[in-house]
Amino acid sequence: MMMQFNPMFKKKEQIMSKLLFLSTAVLGLSSTTLFADGHTQDYSESGYFIFNTLLFLIGGFLVMWMAAGFAMLETGLVRSKNASTQLLKNVALFSLASIAYFIVGFNLMYPGDGWIINGWMGGFSLTGLEPAGVGADGVDLTYASVGSDFFFQLMFCAATASIVSGTVAERVKLWPFLIFTIVLTGIFYPISASWQWGGGWLSEAGFSDFAGSTVVHATGAAAALAGAMVIGARHGRYKDDGSVIPMPGSNLPLATLGMFILWLGWFGFNGGSQLAMGTIGDVADVSRIFANTNTAAAGGAVAALILTQIMYGKADLTMVLNGALAGLVSITAEPLMPSLGLATIIGAIGGVIIVFSVPLLDRLKIDDVVGAISVHGIAGIWGTLAVVLSNSDASFGTQLLGTVSICLFTFIVSYIAWMILDMLMGAKVSEESEVEGLDKTELGIEAYPDFSK
Repeated sequence: MMMQFNPMFKKKEQIMSKLLFLSTAVLGLSSTTLFADGHTQDYSESGYFIFNTLLFLIGGFLVMWMAAGFAMLETGLVRSKNASTQLLKNVALFSLASIAYFIVGFNLMYPGDGWIINGWMGGFSLTGLEPAGVGADGVDLTYASVGSDFFFQLMFCAATASIVSGTVAERVKLWPFLIFTIVLTGIFYPISASWQWGGGWLSEAGFSDFAGSTVVHATGAAAALAGAMVIGARHGRYKDDGSVIPMPGSNLPLATLGMFILWLGWFGFNGGSQLAMGTIGDVADVSRIFANTNTAAAGGAVAALILTQIMYGKADLTMVLNGALAGLVSITAEPLMPSLGLATIIGAIGGVIIVFSVPLLDRLKIDDVVGAISVHGIAGIWGTLAVVLSNSDASFGTQLLGTVSICLFTFIVSYIAWMILDMLMGAKVSEESEVEGLDKTELGIEAYPDFSK
């Protein structure tokens, strides 16, 4: 039976034709586009530029969302009398990092031909600092927009400072911490990161750190360790006999939300570090990175869950949260090459590390409120060394050299900076302020004014 002609079929056909044309153009299969100045550009080239730029932007805003994760995790793990202070620190550090990286850090991290000491120390110049061109003006159309690259790299820089925030919580003064944040994100982090990602001496030596287990995470942990050592422990945290007095967090549902936000943001952290999405191979690699990132986090969480049940007779939620994060940190140095099974094992070992590392630091009287030194530092070092398990081009000796060099440099310069701040301003609040709570003494605004402490 012949169907009666329906005008809607013709309309749908026209729509499908237009969609086919657009998809063909975007995917770079054919055709050209005309720019305002009259020149033409093959869609295969512009499509590559568009998709690479999108990867940077999407990855960047996912990593930016990790700032919310850090804020929620840290606020949930501090006592209620310090919650507002922790929130303010996270907002302020992200904002200050954005400005410091814009003014100093980006050019210092990517000096190009402007090295002061070749491969070791980049030069600073405002020339070309603006992340370029309106539209396509002055933009290299063969890769991605400079603005998207700047935005993506900035998010990594800010994440480094967030690691420090949680460790020194509940006893650090606001302004010394913020000044340290400016120095860390504007100078310290860009210098050590340039050794690897800026084409410096570690890159030339063959060091491999795909998305920053050491370049970002262990760097933040080294700076945090220096701060914890200079500032000291919270009042009443350790008895004279060395035993630890528990100081449980005020809001574990909030901390759990923070962990899941970080887990989500990590897909941008690792997936965006593919640095290209303009080919079928790149997109396939990004999808593999997503899968490995996810299973490593799961492995870390499950390992911490089982191990705490065995060791303590009860599962420990905070250890499981940090176990998942340790799994994420562990896979960050090489999220592409491992199989799903190996990625799970790498993450699970990160989770095991946390269960032993957190109490070890307490025995050493290093007061890390949220366990950031263990999660980002020790698990970050493990993940960087574990690159050799799946990347045949990586050398254990080179991986060890890069990890030690970056961590040692960051620790030394951070320790000096914290010492100077402590001498000039006093980095730690008074004992009375600690007892009263930083929300009252530092801010004057309580997060939970209707509840007793």
